[in-house]
Amino acid sequence: MQIIKERYESKLEVKKSQFLSFLCPFEQTQALLKEVKKEHPKAVHFVYAYRFFDEAGRCVEDKSDDNEPKGTAGMPMLNVLRAYELINTSIIVVRYFGGIKLGTGGLMRAYTSAATAVINLATLYEQKNILILSMPLQFLGKMEHFLKKNSLEFKRKFQMHKVFLEINVNKKEMNEVIMFCENSFPYEIQSL
Repeated sequence: MQIIKERYESKLEVKKSQFLSFLCPFEQTQALLKEVKKEHPKAVHFVYAYRFFDEAGRCVEDKSDDNEPKGTAGMPMLNVLRAYELINTSIIVVRYFGGIKLGTGGLMRAYTSAATAVINLATLYEQKNILILSMPLQFLGKMEHFLKKNSLEFKRKFQMHKVFLEINVNKKEMNEVIMFCENSFPYEIQSL
């Protein structure tokens, strides 16, 4: 999965219709939607799609065609988010009608292109999770050497004769850390 950390904008013209695309972190969605509606009062459609992880770790998705023919706007944009494996991310596309009807296929292609264009401008970051594990203090040096050698970010907390490590990892890195620990010393996973 990938995330973005800031807002991006792009513009696309298809048969005289203007498509203004905005890509933002999910938590900025409502504020950005209000902002673009205020900045573009003469626009005809404000289409959006988003994906985010809820508190239980489930992927939540939603979209709106905003009065475009059903399935021609929001769903193509949601499919672009899926294709790029973007999470905790929203796309809003503002459409100014140019006087030429695009048809359902043309609309789907236009909204897909508008979403793709703004994502291609973005810097994408790999989604990481925090792995918390504990181990006897005597093995800290060996573990820190492994983490630094693999360029993994971590924080440590000391408690009695144990150390707790919070390590930022993706799935592959998590498996490598666990494999290293299993082959090196006793450890306990506190949370993922």
